Amino acid sequence: MQMKSAIWLAVAWLAATGCGKPAVVAPPPAPEEPAMAPVEISGAAALDEVRRFLELGSRDAGTPGAEKAANYLRDRLQELGVAAEIQEFRAATPKGAATFRNVLGQIPGQSGKILLYASHYDTKAGIPDFAGANDSGSSTGLLLELARAFAQQAPPPLEIRFAFFDGEECLVEYGPNDGFHGSEHLAQTMAADGSLSNLAAVILLDMVGDRDLTITIPRNGTPWLAALAFDAARAEGARDRFQLYPYNVGDDHVAFFRRGVPAIDLIDFQYGGGPGENKYWHTADDSLDKLSAESLATVGRVAARMAAGVARRAAAEK
Repeated sequence: MQMKSAIWLAVAWLAATGCGKPAVVAPPPAPEEPAMAPVEISGAAALDEVRRFLELGSRDAGTPGAEKAANYLRDRLQELGVAAEIQEFRAATPKGAATFRNVLGQIPGQSGKILLYASHYDTKAGIPDFAGANDSGSSTGLLLELARAFAQQAPPPLEIRFAFFDGEECLVEYGPNDGFHGSEHLAQTMAADGSLSNLAAVILLDMVGDRDLTITIPRNGTPWLAALAFDAARAEGARDRFQLYPYNVGDDHVAFFRRGVPAIDLIDFQYGGGPGENKYWHTADDSLDKLSAESLATVGRVAARMAAGVARRAAAEK
């Protein structure tokens, strides 16, 4: 080891004196951060996941149907090779305390930073014949397809987590004890255990399967994540399907965004009717025939592409 060091110093000295200029000895390059491997998203597989999930029936928060859905999602994640658990908790509602169940999945990473993909799985209560195919079946099925795709790759630099939130829908009117129960509980528990500070980003999916897809990214989100989404959409040849929405949208990303975590909501809030309309939302018309594998594939590929940008930014901020 001493001989190698002496030879290296002699070469550096000769380079400095022989050329008449001081030698600049560059340090060895720092090792590069591992890149996010590309993942293949199947719209057909995502649509099949939606179809299978809808066969469970209604899943209003606090009901046996919601518990059945939570168990199904935990088991399905495990079948896909993703470690999964149910986070059960009690919370106040306008109709008394209720039990809620988040379903959480995890793929270990290398950097200590976390990328959270999220969806809600509960349905809006009190609507006859409401299947909730787009709201919330589409995002739930697509999240399962994302879990499958990431689980098949080598360990990513970011830890990838998946959250299927319960209690997103309000019973009466959105407020402190009505709606967004699952996301608020997870944000609180992550803040308490210190892991919230390791969240590099939250990418929320909601109403992402409409055949006539228009993703309306609300203003209450992180601008650099919106830029990533547009870049990813452009790379997928789908930039015309993504636009900025000029209003805030109350959704599950807010629990993290207001705590300073970078967050974005990929949501199609023009579901049914013409531009600016949302005719199928929270109606019996929100059915499986309104969805398409192509729309699910588009959003899934954009969301998956965004992971690489999140990883690069997390590495740069070290």
